[in-house]
Amino acid sequence: MKILAFESSCDETAAAVVEDGRRVLSDVIASQADWHALYGGVVPEMASRKHVEAIAALTEQALQEASCTREDIDAVAVTYAPGLIGAVLVGLSFAKSVAFAWDKPLIPVHHVRGHIAANYLAFPELEPPFLALAISGGNTLLVDVADYTHMTILGATRDDAAGECFDKAARVLGLPYPGGKPLDDLAQQSAGGVYTLPKSHVDGFELDMSFSGLKTAVVNLAHHAEQTGETLDRAALAQDFAQAVSDELVPRTIRAAELSGRTVIAAAGGVAANSVIRADLELACRRAGYRLYLPPLRLCGDNGAMIGAQGYYEFLAGRTAGMELNAYATRDISL
Repeated sequence: MKILAFESSCDETAAAVVEDGRRVLSDVIASQADWHALYGGVVPEMASRKHVEAIAALTEQALQEASCTREDIDAVAVTYAPGLIGAVLVGLSFAKSVAFAWDKPLIPVHHVRGHIAANYLAFPELEPPFLALAISGGNTLLVDVADYTHMTILGATRDDAAGECFDKAARVLGLPYPGGKPLDDLAQQSAGGVYTLPKSHVDGFELDMSFSGLKTAVVNLAHHAEQTGETLDRAALAQDFAQAVSDELVPRTIRAAELSGRTVIAAAGGVAANSVIRADLELACRRAGYRLYLPPLRLCGDNGAMIGAQGYYEFLAGRTAGMELNAYATRDISL
């Protein structure tokens, strides 16, 4: 089964053709990063307009690279939630028009489910059940993946997502947008241990997290150094910040596995590309005797292939939609 898939939840327009949920026939992305870098972050209205400009040509490219015509496509999958509402609407509206014109089933896919499914593309042997740590610019979730379409949130951030926190820290350190990789590169220049940063605790919810205090602490350290004329050890702060985020995520991931009885863990999302978090997850899982799946860096960020992968399993579960399908800025992964 060949699925034409679309992803447009933030600042990257993506289209892909995926066969049987596991084989990528094409995966093309039009990034807007250079445009948004001028403003230090994503401008939602600009993101929507850029999606409109790119998506038709990108679809043709995806079909050509997959050596497919419309007759070869069996269904159309698309991100319908969550994300920047205008951006999601562009991809959804285009996908609906393609599904209608080509008389193909329309498959709605939750963006975070797609990130989790990226692991299926990299690891053919991976099958549910497992525990997923989904960490991106807009979401930070611990998810029990009971099967391909039945998922339960075990823990989540109460405020900022880990990825949003990374972008803010990178910005105050004078790094370009998007800040994840530049901050990671800077952090590798120091062993850290210079700055003491706060840790969160949510009473009664041991798997929940909070990153707003950590983000504020980094901002305050940078501003204090600027106002007093002190030298800020940027590399050390980047390393200590990354370690602080990892210290929020990794122990809770291991605890969630213990509580859920899962012995397989999969990471997902853009923040899963961070070298500190990846190393800490590998060490923690090795010590606990858990099997860990870390997606290759190319599948950590937003892409269309992950939507096609999850779309296949949504279709097998009978989850298709009509032209009345709407977009949502927020949506529970379990729905």
